[in-house]
This record gives sequence, C-alpha cells and structure tokens, in this order.
Amino acid sequence: MEQDSPEDEKGLWKLSIDGSSCISGSGAGLVLTSPDGWTLEYALRFGFKATNNEAEWEALIAGLIIVKHVEVQKIEASSDSQLVVGLVSGEYEAREESMAKYLAHVQSLKSAFQVFRVLKVPRAENAKVDQLSKLAITEELKKNQTVLVNYPDRPTISETDVMDIDAHRSRTG
Repeated sequence: MEQDSPEDEKGLWKLSIDGSSCISGSGAGLVLTSPDGWTLEYALRFGFKATNNEAEWEALIAGLIIVKHVEVQKIEASSDSQLVVGLVSGEYEAREESMAKYLAHVQSLKSAFQVFRVLKVPRAENAKVDQLSKLAITEELKKNQTVLVNYPDRPTISETDVMDIDAHRSRTG
C-alpha cells in the first residue's frame, strides 16, 4: 500500500457513509466534513427496494456525486461495509453482476479526484451516519427540518450498465 504524503492530506475532505434496508424501506446517511471542520449531514430515502449492500453502494455514490459537485479534489470516504470497502480497494472480486456494476460506477467517479480513498471503519465509529440512514426510512424524517433529504426513485446503476459490463468482459476476457 502506498504511503500518502503530507501534501495529499492538505485539503482532504472526509465522507462517512452508511446504508440501511428494512421492510419499511431503504436509505442512506452521509456526513461530509471539510478540512476546517464544516459538516454537511444528508439523509436519502430510496424510492426503490435495495438490499443492505446496495444501500451501502448508493450511499457511497451519492456522497461522491455531492463532493464532485462542490469541486472537492481530495476525498477519504469511510464505511462499515466490508464488502464495499473490499471491492473498491481491490481486496475482493465482484462476483454478483450488481456489485460489479456498482464497482464500475464508483471507478468511473474516482477519476474526478486527486486523492481518493475508501476506508473500513468499525460500526461503532459510524454511529452518526447509521442514525441518518435509519432516520431516512422513518416517518420522523418529515418533522426534521435540519437534515437535507433526497428521494432517489431509481438505482444509480441501470440495465444498460449490465450490458456494457458484459460486452466489456467478452472483449477483454
């Protein structure tokens, strides 16, 4: 693993993510922290069914899209999802088609950043985003006026992404 230089740490933003899925719905929580400590808390309630793993991916992608829009150059994302972190770091191989599509989508977003890291954190250290992800799927959210809320109605990845990956695999593999 390569060592990060102190120069890489200047201007580094931190993104904490968590996804949540249950019978009542699925959603995600994000906390974005600037180098000087300013934070943005964000909750997303998905208008589609998502597994816990899919919700974790959607949380990461939503966070990366937000930081890209605010022109952040250096990002360190943290998640308690062993699967997502393992796939992004290359430690794991995507075996399911949907996981491969999510990974490909994250890889395409990665190029927008000078520094891009995804770290595994213990669930206990992810408590704030865990609360936001659970808040997103409760009725209490309607009463909360301080959390930005988004209601994505479809997954980030689509059926056409699957065909693109399959075509790429048949050309390269």
